[in-house]
Amino acid sequence: MIRDSLLAASVAAIAIAAPAAAQDFAITNATVATGDGSAPVANATVVVRGGKIASVGAEVRPDPSLPMIDGTGLWVTPGLVAAVTTLGLVDVNGVESSNDTSASRARFNAALDVMPAINPASQHVKVGRANGITRAVVSGGASNSIFAGQGAVIDLGDDPSPITKSKAFQMVTLSESGARIAGGSRKASHAELRNALREAQDFAAGRWSGDGNLLTRADAEALTPVVAGTQQLFIEAHRASDIRTVIALGKEFPRLRLVLVGATEGWLVAQELAASGIPVMAESLQDLPERFEQIAATQSNIGRMRAAGVNVSINADSIRFTDHLKQHAGNLVALGRMPGAAGLSWGEALATISSRPAEAVGMGGKIGVLKPGAVGDVVIWSGDPLEVSSAAVRVFIDGVEQPLDNHRTRLRDRYRDLDESDLPKAFDW
Repeated sequence: MIRDSLLAASVAAIAIAAPAAAQDFAITNATVATGDGSAPVANATVVVRGGKIASVGAEVRPDPSLPMIDGTGLWVTPGLVAAVTTLGLVDVNGVESSNDTSASRARFNAALDVMPAINPASQHVKVGRANGITRAVVSGGASNSIFAGQGAVIDLGDDPSPITKSKAFQMVTLSESGARIAGGSRKASHAELRNALREAQDFAAGRWSGDGNLLTRADAEALTPVVAGTQQLFIEAHRASDIRTVIALGKEFPRLRLVLVGATEGWLVAQELAASGIPVMAESLQDLPERFEQIAATQSNIGRMRAAGVNVSINADSIRFTDHLKQHAGNLVALGRMPGAAGLSWGEALATISSRPAEAVGMGGKIGVLKPGAVGDVVIWSGDPLEVSSAAVRVFIDGVEQPLDNHRTRLRDRYRDLDESDLPKAFDW
């Protein structure tokens, strides 16, 4: 009897620990936006099989044996992609023990890897998921070096395995903060970056001994895939002259796969950026310069860069609350209706938080889009997802429906009716 009880408990524990299986289903009669920059389509169908998108469109006729979700009056989009963000790295910004975004006392910098620090049970992850974010491009912050370390692409699923792509990129800053970290001047930050890249090249070629080198062995090893072009290099820069330096860096080290982050003054060099082919994750609606490198800030920055042909997405790190991502995209649509301003079409605005960041991080066609073969990240919305009044009502990641509860929803439910019996135990007298 005891043995049978233990066996039953073990089976139950295994069932609890195992990830949920992907669901096959079809959503019909919905307004569907594929996330690729095109306009939404009315009365369309999305079919998901085996955790992947199988078919999408107004002409799709799903297998009647599939479980059906009636999307009448609802909108469907791919899961949103937040880039760049600290989701999963911090619980409370002001509490050092819960904040893994930077390592100011570490002996390493480029070798730092966010993967072991990501907490999929973080409330920020749960809130993001409840707001339609299904993937995030996660990076730490620079502190004792211009290098912040290696970032990752994660999913926001309710399971213990969040990593979609580990060591996806290396992050470095050439902003004002980078100049300060490197020694107080842009001269120092640029010299530090070029020296590090050359030492990494020497390491890869077997010419690195460690004697007289500024990089640690671990940092030199971590930068080897960057100089080889197998790992992307994300560079934060805002001032137009700094952005031109990034473009020039790509010519000096032609194997680098560059992504520009920030780019507050990107509109001033939009044509040059478009010609370079460097993707941009830009500040969202910044028009009040907080620093000298943002003097030319304008809310039309993203719209002007996109009009020039730049692959531009919203930098989620520039938004105080990541769950407001869709609101900022919606504001870009409204901006396009203002005389003299440059905004985006509805489809392009959605793309800045779905397919464009996916393309920038080398996962175009795989995440952030509804197309056959892409991951089954699907969000059903109560209305137009770029309107603040709309909410995610069902969220699927890899074809698995996700819970939408979090500390915010629990507080809402507790105090919704002001019934004193719902007060926490501490309020009992």
